[in-house]
Amino acid sequence: MTDVFTPQKRSAVMARVKGKDTKPELIVRRLLFAAGYRYRLQGKGLPGKPDLVFKTRRKALFVHGCFWHGCERQGCRGARRPKSNTGYWAEKLARNKARDVANLAKLADLGWETLVIWECELGDRAALSRRLAAFLGPARLP
Repeated sequence: MTDVFTPQKRSAVMARVKGKDTKPELIVRRLLFAAGYRYRLQGKGLPGKPDLVFKTRRKALFVHGCFWHGCERQGCRGARRPKSNTGYWAEKLARNKARDVANLAKLADLGWETLVIWECELGDRAALSRRLAAFLGPARLP
């Protein structure tokens, strides 16, 4: 099956894919801020540039899109593979997953704890808030 877009249109579509400040990331950031947590964005000096960094706690948080990072959770609809150019997409998504695993291992070697939040987990905000609080510990607001 061939691509439904022309190469120029496909290039324009792909150029609009954001790497930071995505909707799932903004949801997690709002939850954390409302709960009293403070963080830094895009840990530039750390492997994989975690989306949120809690430096004094030595904890890093990644907010993964289900498609781009190959979510394997049961019932996740966001991780469906494209039906066109399947060879390219299989290789691309496998490289993304391998890079994610390597970055998590590098962070662990540096003494950082990591948590990955998947886009499909954002539906249950209460459960997500509990999971974040369990990972981070108590907030420091009075």
